[in-house]
Amino acid sequence: MLKESEYPLSFFPVAGAPSGARSAGFRVGDKGTHTSRTIMFDELQQVLAAAPADAKRQDYAQAIIDGNCLSKPTASTRRLTNQRLGELYALDPTVPAFRVLRRLWDLQVEGRCLLALLISIARDPLLAATAPSIVFLPINSEFGRESMKSALQAVVGGRLSASTLDKVCRNAASSWAQSGHLEGRTFKRRRPVNASPIVVAFALYLSHAAGFRGAEIFLSAWLRVLDCDPSRARHLSLEAKRIGLIDLRMSGEVVEMNLSRLDPYLARS
Repeated sequence: MLKESEYPLSFFPVAGAPSGARSAGFRVGDKGTHTSRTIMFDELQQVLAAAPADAKRQDYAQAIIDGNCLSKPTASTRRLTNQRLGELYALDPTVPAFRVLRRLWDLQVEGRCLLALLISIARDPLLAATAPSIVFLPINSEFGRESMKSALQAVVGGRLSASTLDKVCRNAASSWAQSGHLEGRTFKRRRPVNASPIVVAFALYLSHAAGFRGAEIFLSAWLRVLDCDPSRARHLSLEAKRIGLIDLRMSGEVVEMNLSRLDPYLARS
């Protein structure tokens, strides 16, 4: 496991988020959906199953609100759920990150929880802020909420009240459990996750959109939340190339990558 002191966890390069990150679908700032919800993985699965792969934003909204595909008891809860899912996942094919997610979603059922986690991190800065408390937690160690609260406070400072911080930590711990990083009910323990080449391809896409280039992409937080050290990240990237998801050339520290195959819009243009 890479040590925090030697390799700080960062979802963006030192220069910060590039202008293209927002247009790709990233959301930045000190607010996020985890003040009230988790990544809602089960709900996401049901919504994507209820609409065709080429659905528009209004089609997803209709499935949630009018079709009640999530079996919510009232119209107000259906509208709120539509809003929260939109915050986390966009549910909009005009948003590149969601297009890529939707492209990969049906390729492998087992990797869906990690795909959901990755895009949620890109779209919820609060969830991203909790990542160090999970990534640097040794495998089989017991999760402690105080470490997550400290990681969160390091990013948001005093902008959240104590009660809101507690709620974010509860929701984030549930999200990391849904992704497979934590296991257990009363006492949660860190478990390793096993990323597939499909999931790694999405992590590469988000890492590139976040501004990482060359060999540094394999040290970015996008790969490290998948429990991939640089060697494994390179191996799985080559597997993603082999199955036709990306174009990749590597020679030592020289890395040339083309990710346009991942985006259905770019693949057709």
